[in-house]
Amino acid sequence: MPTPNGPAAPTTPGAAAPAPTPDSTLAFVESPVQLLNVLEWAHTCAHSAPLTVIVLSPTDPMTRGQLRRMAELARDEGHSVRWEEARGGSTAPLRTIGGLTSLLRASHRIVIGDPFSRYVQLLLTLTRAREYVVVDDGTATMEFLAQLAGGERLVRWHRKGGRRGPRDLAFAPFASATRHRLTPSRARKVSIFSSMPLSEAPEGITLVPNDFLFTRTRFGPPRITKGADLVGTSLVETGVVDPGHYLTAVRTLARTHGVTRYFAHRRESVEKLHELATVTGLEIVRPDLPLELIARRGPIGHRILSFPSTVVHTLPLALAGTGVEVAVCDIDPTWLTSHASPRAEGFLAGVTGTARDVHRLRSVGTA
Repeated sequence: MPTPNGPAAPTTPGAAAPAPTPDSTLAFVESPVQLLNVLEWAHTCAHSAPLTVIVLSPTDPMTRGQLRRMAELARDEGHSVRWEEARGGSTAPLRTIGGLTSLLRASHRIVIGDPFSRYVQLLLTLTRAREYVVVDDGTATMEFLAQLAGGERLVRWHRKGGRRGPRDLAFAPFASATRHRLTPSRARKVSIFSSMPLSEAPEGITLVPNDFLFTRTRFGPPRITKGADLVGTSLVETGVVDPGHYLTAVRTLARTHGVTRYFAHRRESVEKLHELATVTGLEIVRPDLPLELIARRGPIGHRILSFPSTVVHTLPLALAGTGVEVAVCDIDPTWLTSHASPRAEGFLAGVTGTARDVHRLRSVGTA
């Protein structure tokens, strides 16, 4: 059973992980989706060989809750999970790094959920691994591969174009080292395990498709309801989309398409969700697992609507053969805030334009 701060022994913070073997694999995750994709990779590529999963726990309560559930699922699959309170106070980073150094230096293969993570970039300086696997962290994978191919600095798309602050400058050497480490060489193998539409990769990088075989094998098929469901997004919270325009767009979609439930993103604020429920009358659902698993378990609407996000790529794969339709609504450029990255419009349009097996909806007016 989980404790208030993480899973119980032998996976409590700082608990000893199994001694590494010459072919041991170490996986770093910071979100539920990353852990799901680590399990997908293990099921597809590692032939169920046990992994040691390091959870670099965030502070957000919703993310922590989903991660605990995913950690239980990982243990059920025979993997070892080590929960690190990596952000639990000023001394936490030093404690975490010190506790993981021996594992990092002994592991043969490193699986990374988020190459943009400064924490992961710092930890990668300690490893001597000869093989690196990057699993999906949603649509950020598309940006990561483009930046790697172009020799650019690793920075999340919604921050790109802004001024570099003191923290950015301080971590720049680690980001540069990570880009070098994730560039294949004669002594170093690199692969990308992804459900995203990655048609090309830099020379030497192997692309391995993720078709959500683990999810489809373990869950479902779901019971399908007559209503439609809408997937929420954190674009307001990241400062990309104006809150008023977003609220109006959700209300319009709900009225036009008969939406009854709103699946909240784990980063959406309580205040925003309360206002959505009040204005639209939608049932707000805060999933305790990644949406791919929730949808596969059911019940789920016969139609799922979404704004540009990872799920427009992953849900058609997870729900293949069920008859559920996934539809995506474009983000109108007028919804973007003045603080949005100059790349926001093009990136979001690319997410929609490259989605396969989805129905395209015209952007809804919010004027």
